[in-house]
Amino acid sequence: MAPSADSPRPLALNAVNTTSIQQMGASLALGLSVSAWPLLQQLQQAGQADRVGLTPLAAAALKNPPCDLLIAPAAELLTSQWRSGGPTIVIGALGAVTRLIAPLLSDKQNDPAVVVMDARGQQIVPLIGGHAAGAEQLAHALAAALGGQVVLTGDAASQQRLALDAFGEAWGWVRGGTSKNWHELMLSQASGQQLTVFQQTGTDLWRSSAAGQGLGVAAGTEQGFALAIGPRSDGAPCRWHPATLWIGIGCERLSSLELIERAVDHALESAGLAKEAVAGISSIEAKGDEPALLHLCEHRNWPLRLFGGPALADVTVPTPSEVVKAEMGTASVAEASALLASGEDAQLLQAKRIFHAEGSEQGAVTVAIAEAANPLAPKKGELHLIGSGPGSLQLLTADAREALSRCILWVGYGLYLDLLEPLRRCDQVRLDGQLTRERDRCWQALNLARQGGRVALISSGDSGIYGMAGLALQLWMDLPETERPQFQVHPGLSALQLAAARAGAPLMHDFCTISLSDRLTPWEVIERRIEAAATGDFVVALYNPRSKERDWQLARAMEILLCTRPMTTPVVMARQLGRSDEHVSIHNLGNLRPEDVDMLTVLVIGNSSSRAQDGRMVTPRGYPGASLS
Repeated sequence: MAPSADSPRPLALNAVNTTSIQQMGASLALGLSVSAWPLLQQLQQAGQADRVGLTPLAAAALKNPPCDLLIAPAAELLTSQWRSGGPTIVIGALGAVTRLIAPLLSDKQNDPAVVVMDARGQQIVPLIGGHAAGAEQLAHALAAALGGQVVLTGDAASQQRLALDAFGEAWGWVRGGTSKNWHELMLSQASGQQLTVFQQTGTDLWRSSAAGQGLGVAAGTEQGFALAIGPRSDGAPCRWHPATLWIGIGCERLSSLELIERAVDHALESAGLAKEAVAGISSIEAKGDEPALLHLCEHRNWPLRLFGGPALADVTVPTPSEVVKAEMGTASVAEASALLASGEDAQLLQAKRIFHAEGSEQGAVTVAIAEAANPLAPKKGELHLIGSGPGSLQLLTADAREALSRCILWVGYGLYLDLLEPLRRCDQVRLDGQLTRERDRCWQALNLARQGGRVALISSGDSGIYGMAGLALQLWMDLPETERPQFQVHPGLSALQLAAARAGAPLMHDFCTISLSDRLTPWEVIERRIEAAATGDFVVALYNPRSKERDWQLARAMEILLCTRPMTTPVVMARQLGRSDEHVSIHNLGNLRPEDVDMLTVLVIGNSSSRAQDGRMVTPRGYPGASLS
């Protein structure tokens, strides 16, 4: 079914959308009338809805409803979806949805996400589960994809305050504390009380957001703070827990699962540490096939790090054991492995404790707990490589907008971030980098994603065309598989494409792009590529054509091309594309002046059949004599 003039803009396909929805539980998009059908199809095709449904009356208006369409009264579909805990997108009247879900409501900590929108996708309302269930985040993603507007009426959003009960999730942290305590905290924030936060671990970059700057900072000895960020399970009534704790375990062969679980839980509780702050389990390689240990890690979704005896023997620990050394080749398993897993600057928070079997349990277990300087939660983390386009927000793809909306942290060169600034929310953070420090930016973004954050690494144009995607992917591939966050490249509009569009149709036949920058590629290689392009009669786009330090390469490239092409070959010179001072002009290869070209310019040089006429440049789809059927 083709969309009508009033239909919503098509959603961009995005694999990460499906992944994020699966993490929340299977999603349902429900239409209350037949007018919702085009949008329902788009939501399902784009991965924003696992299932779609219509009421019987609405479905009856379809000529050929698909076999996977759920058809039932709205109350039945909503009740079934509510029990599953997954998010629901309802296309229909807000009042009707409110009446339908009223009997299902319990409390804000347990209600699932419900987002309501009109059939054109222009007004998007997170009705229930805005913070805890992620309805606001889902609404922002839908708005970015559809070009719609999120309607927020909550106090945190309207007053541009940090949503204290939800913000840590985007950084990869896990919430601790009772629902009652969180409710009281949010009431205190809404009443305008000055709140303080005590942070022990995890990145403090959230403070640099506009919303985060309104919160006080608690000193280490200060009491009565409203919120704590760290590994402790006591102290503040409301807590966010970055994953910084590594639990070292040594055990007798075939120790029971019940014993290991009891030992771990007791060690954490007695040390005043939260299980939500656990990054993983560590032990010696000989325990890599221990059934109970493997089952514990799988059940609690904790990674298992194993170390060889020599590596463990090199670690200085407070309570070494000669008995353990005689048996395992190292004087420590629990303490040493916990410290090794935690990395540099690790602190041992809980020296080893030995737990013996009780009742039906069997074996013996030794447990120690260390704290890492930085969290590690790659399964929660996401790294999005985003091409911001040539400059204008109108040229930013819907897919890129959706990814930017999802990410709490934007990393990029300052100029590119400035162009995107109108899209940044008050809770989102930007990290400006230097133009030539690409590797540093990539590693910084990747490391923050490994910690559990949702991070956007931004390039101009398309990040996969002379952008950051390749370098970031190389660094990602160098990591162990267990430490890789989600990785997604989002395409952008390249300067080459916009230059061609502004000039006419110069890319209608085979073309290539060549960068004249020899910072990363030897000039000899660049010359060979120019010669090959000239010999092959390609239309040639030149990136990075000329800078103050590289003022002769463009003249040499023109010299090579003129060996096989006439001086009348048309050339598009496009500068500052997509920006307020954009300028596009057409020249020919014989009169192009290199001194008029700089690093903000892209050149498109025609092939032997290209021609310019009436201020436009065209390259025919075929050579003279070719016929098109």
